[in-house]
Amino acid sequence: QVQLVESGGGLVQPGGSLRLSCAASGFTLDYYAIGWFRQAPGKEREGVSCISSSDGSTYYADSVKGRFTISRDNAKNTVYLQMNSLKPEDTAVYYCAAEFGECPTLIPICAVQAMCVTIMDYWGKGTLVTVSS
Repeated sequence: QVQLVESGGGLVQPGGSLRLSCAASGFTLDYYAIGWFRQAPGKEREGVSCISSSDGSTYYADSVKGRFTISRDNAKNTVYLQMNSLKPEDTAVYYCAAEFGECPTLIPICAVQAMCVTIMDYWGKGTLVTVSS
């Protein structure tokens, strides 16, 4: 059974850090691109970051560039999202998702067209990140 499980969310003060983990079971991550998405209350799900399967190339949304870092450990079948300098506007449920091959080119615009959930093969159930003082 294919499963993605996110962990590491929680409450953090502005300027703080969290590391999210996405653990896969039922399949090997080696051949899949892994994306991190987030959905704030009342907003569309948006793409935050993605790491490809082939060469480890990465994508970051402008809003998180320089603050978030995505990485993968294929031996542990796990992908991480290190989040630093967190801001209140980073508050959201964070989801990881898997797509066979490379990061979908539609990730940067999937929120505008409300279609993020359609561009990845598998999804986790999400972990809540709250940035507040």
